[in-house]
Amino acid sequence: MTEITKSKVMELLKKRGFHFKKGFGQNFLFDRNLLKRIVRGAEITPGDSVVEIGPGAGTLTSILTEAGARVLAVEIDTALIPILREILPEEKVTVIQGDILKVDLDQLTREKGLTHPYKIVANLPYYITTPIIMDILEKEYQFEIMVIMVQWEVAERLTSSPGTKDYGAITLSVQYYCESSILFKVPRHLFTPAPEVDSAVLLLKKRAEPAVQVKNREFLFKIVRAAFGQRRKTLLNALGSVQPGLHKEVLLQVLDEAGIDGQRRGETLSLEEFAVLANAWEERKSTL
Repeated sequence: MTEITKSKVMELLKKRGFHFKKGFGQNFLFDRNLLKRIVRGAEITPGDSVVEIGPGAGTLTSILTEAGARVLAVEIDTALIPILREILPEEKVTVIQGDILKVDLDQLTREKGLTHPYKIVANLPYYITTPIIMDILEKEYQFEIMVIMVQWEVAERLTSSPGTKDYGAITLSVQYYCESSILFKVPRHLFTPAPEVDSAVLLLKKRAEPAVQVKNREFLFKIVRAAFGQRRKTLLNALGSVQPGLHKEVLLQVLDEAGIDGQRRGETLSLEEFAVLANAWEERKSTL
């Protein structure tokens, strides 16, 4: 199949008895101009190695190969595997059935002959967007950029600034590993079937080094999660769960050493301020 059109794909899906599965968050894109715009956003050049998560009907995969990419497509729905293998060029695309949260992307890409670092391009299912993003980041896979379709409100959260309603723990987690920006908005009517909300194409560029240097990364994010766990609480009240039994007077001293007012709320702190606090606290932990 030289060009994957909506009519051809829908005819093939019907022929194979395929039914959209809400549990997999399946919303396919067929607009070639939009698909090409996504590929341009990923700056695909001939020879690039690309991991596509959830290729669905293979429409984006096809445009990736037209741009010269070598694609590893990981699809969870077994019903789509034979369809993808039928419509996509096997010399350019390797289709794997699997759950992206249960595979080792670095190992899989090596086994399939893709080079590192690779690019990740995906139309992510809404119901599992954040777990997928965090799994990729926390496992420190050898990717260079991610260009991903996400729910509009998720894109706003991942790119928000301190003091805004969308700013939260996930914002800081992504900021720690990547530079993030929204490339463009995608109206809901362009999907088949149409979801109930609009989407956005998000660009995540992996940093060569984390945005901040901390003595203990896990402790940093433990503080972050506590600060946003009850976001209307002041830091002095919210951070008590980080080290149970710690007296407020001592916590106040740690905050003072970090130059942070304990009456502030977590949503007002930048990643850099959280890092200063985490390092100051880590230094004091042995004496507390």
